[in-house]
Amino acid sequence: MIAYLERFVHGNDVESRQNDNDDDVVDCTSLRDALDLQGSIDSVTTGLADKDFGGLRSIKPLALIRPAGTDDVARVVKAAARSSNLTVAARGNGHSINGQAMADRGLVLDMRSMEDVFEVVGVNGTDYVDVSGGALWEDVLKRCVSGFGLAPRSWTDYLSLTVGGTLSNAGVSGQAFRYGPQTSNVTELEVVTGKGEIFVCSETENSELFFGALGGLGQFGIITRARILLQPAPDMVRWIRVVYSEFKEFTRDAEFLVTQQDGDSFDYVEGFVFVNSDDPANGWPSVPLDSNHGFDPTRIPKTAGSVLYCLEVALHYRNSDHPSTVDMDVDGLLGRLGFVKNLKFELDLSYMEFLLRVKRAEEHARAHGLWDAPHPWLNLFVSKSDIDKFDRDVFKNILKGGVGGPMLIYPLLRSMWDTRTSVVLPEGEIFYIVALLRSNLPYPKGPSPEKLVAQNHDVIQNCIKNGFDFKLYLPHYEIQEGWKRHFGNQWTRFVERKANFDPLAILAPGQKIFSRIHQL
Repeated sequence: MIAYLERFVHGNDVESRQNDNDDDVVDCTSLRDALDLQGSIDSVTTGLADKDFGGLRSIKPLALIRPAGTDDVARVVKAAARSSNLTVAARGNGHSINGQAMADRGLVLDMRSMEDVFEVVGVNGTDYVDVSGGALWEDVLKRCVSGFGLAPRSWTDYLSLTVGGTLSNAGVSGQAFRYGPQTSNVTELEVVTGKGEIFVCSETENSELFFGALGGLGQFGIITRARILLQPAPDMVRWIRVVYSEFKEFTRDAEFLVTQQDGDSFDYVEGFVFVNSDDPANGWPSVPLDSNHGFDPTRIPKTAGSVLYCLEVALHYRNSDHPSTVDMDVDGLLGRLGFVKNLKFELDLSYMEFLLRVKRAEEHARAHGLWDAPHPWLNLFVSKSDIDKFDRDVFKNILKGGVGGPMLIYPLLRSMWDTRTSVVLPEGEIFYIVALLRSNLPYPKGPSPEKLVAQNHDVIQNCIKNGFDFKLYLPHYEIQEGWKRHFGNQWTRFVERKANFDPLAILAPGQKIFSRIHQL
């Protein structure tokens, strides 16, 4: 088997990379037989494995493998470990931005092909669901709600992401202030390490691997199964947006809502920045929740600046709740906020429709040719202590014209995150997530990807120059020195975990944290 694989491993042979001839095309049937797989292998000419949502780079692997289950994943990793320099990358739904799920002349695992795992279990009166690491969150949602009236507690905004993919980062949305990120809502994992070993792990069993894999950027193992905490699913959601002209008032109210006890606040709290103009992509038209809602700019205070702020909240309720009760609860909460009067938008929809709201945006983007355009997104965690200065320097200066898509900003609570995981955060109890989700028209109709990447660089350099306490979320650095700064005093722990669980640095080479250790 290894002799067969080595025929296709050219390492640093530059000439072989330049000659894309028939000798470099993998015999998929022979490779499948050599690896003794139950799944299949696709030719890399399909193009799936050498691109991602970011659209900023293309890296060709040796082969795209579709594992049937955990045993296949382990066989592939073990084979790579016995080779001289093969790497393995787990690819979920390809939503990474900077090639994190790619493997240069390595083996890419299509985790979406994993066998279906879905089992709702009760343990000591608490409900959980066991799902495959390759399952999409939107499928988990639909099956849990429709079949059992249950749902996970913590989500991402976009649900066409795999369970293993978000758990390897964190998984954040408007519920995270109350329940923490998705990494705080999983109690058990099945993981294939960089040695090809299969472990079931939890807080009490193989705990170092459990906490390492959560937020570990795929560096310590490939998540093949997860046990996720469930709660009763509501029937309906009152979805509300209110507008602010002043950043301090916006952050004051957002922080007030996320620090209230359960039952004394909304069930979902997010926010975003938008341009104070009629720009359809960046300005006033981006705020109303449907076409029946119009934005009246005459309501904006004369003192407003170049950008405005929108607080987005939602309240869950049951079909059995009387409308007047829902109205009273909403009015009671909104009455404590200082938004611009008469710039309030609200919509009632089912819980499922609310959680799948970004799916409609995806359909719109696909229809207008935006989905396949490059997406140089940038996500950061910024400490509360620096968020006012960030607003001044970034939103009101560098990005005052918008980014062609949402500029999300909302507070999170550090106490809801488990510091034993691999995720690193700014200091302080309250910090903000900032997400610049560019959706520009493809070049040349829109700005070039290089220009947008340069603007991201300007944002990061501004944070560094001014000494802001911040961390990249979904981080990307080209050299290890950047990663050392990112992890700070957690770098030693990260390196130790790598040595324990992936000593040859086989896994997730696209993150560019560690270099593959070559074997003779």
